[in-house]
Amino acid sequence: MPRTGTGRIYQRGETWWIDYQHKGKRFRESSESTKKVVATNLLKKRLGEIGAGRHVGRTEEKLTLADLKKITVDDYKQNRLRSLDRLDVSWIALEAHFSLDFRVVDLKTTTIKAYIAARQDQGRADNTIRNEIAALRRGLRLAHQAELITKIPHIPMPPEGPVREGILTRGDLDALLLELPDYLRPVTLFAYLTGWRRGEVLSLTWRQVDFDGGELRLLAANSKNKKSRSMPFRALPELDALLQDQHERTRALEKETGAIIPWVFHRDGDRIKSLKTAWAGACRRAGLEGTIFHDLRRCAVTNLEAAGVPRSVAMSFSGHRTESVYKRYAIVKPDEQKRGMEKLASYFEEQGGGDRKVVPLRKVAEK
Repeated sequence: MPRTGTGRIYQRGETWWIDYQHKGKRFRESSESTKKVVATNLLKKRLGEIGAGRHVGRTEEKLTLADLKKITVDDYKQNRLRSLDRLDVSWIALEAHFSLDFRVVDLKTTTIKAYIAARQDQGRADNTIRNEIAALRRGLRLAHQAELITKIPHIPMPPEGPVREGILTRGDLDALLLELPDYLRPVTLFAYLTGWRRGEVLSLTWRQVDFDGGELRLLAANSKNKKSRSMPFRALPELDALLQDQHERTRALEKETGAIIPWVFHRDGDRIKSLKTAWAGACRRAGLEGTIFHDLRRCAVTNLEAAGVPRSVAMSFSGHRTESVYKRYAIVKPDEQKRGMEKLASYFEEQGGGDRKVVPLRKVAEK
């Protein structure tokens, strides 16, 4: 059989194939041609790649972004990761820029930098772009682990943007509630009062609402951190009234339709799976464009802090596992800072500070 360098070419039927070794592994690859010269050139190409330290086999050469997307989505589903929705959003952006048939071997550092620049030119937030690049990086790492690609290019990341500080005043919330469809108003108010995550709110069932004990119970399976928690809702009249009203509405609909509705929040008896479009439209009409549902969680934490609720108790309500993350959600307003200084002044006054004279620090240092 004809040989070229350390490999060989041979025929299977009328099609020419190549055969070579790399790092102790044997590779056989079809040239997909009946012409011997095509196989010879393909073998030279593969041997040249080996010599340059960047071997690319047929599998890697044919791998596309569609393959990376599938690998990543499958991994998220297998590991039951709750950020699958965000992953889908990131891949929509990647697809729009590259297209799914874009070859993975053509992904270079310069290519990724160009993508980041293009998204920044479109006005996308750095944290949004980071999520998109992270989705791409995850796909590349999974492909490398599966030996579908031999190396991963250096992946630049845009700088991490500032912590989001979106927060709604009670007036903002009232304006938003007026613009939301009826089925989303109780969802929004509940999230504002409790600080629960969107998935936790939408998965809440009546079995988790103890009206006799006045307690909400979040199941571990529906919690992001896989830990159950509870909240005494009877002590907050507005939350109590919300749940009572929602319960009455649900029971009336069950009687009318003859169907059992397990969900606390629903749309005509059906579980609410998405609220993105309705939410964005209502925010725009209320003059709150750019507000996201997760901002309600930040509002709840800020309100708990302003009310003086002990942090350990507040964290048991919101489900934050670490104080460092919790503090990122607690936005301190200027008027609260002023009240804080007034409280400090009152404390000093109680300690007899009002009778003391103010001495310049420079004179203190000279003594």
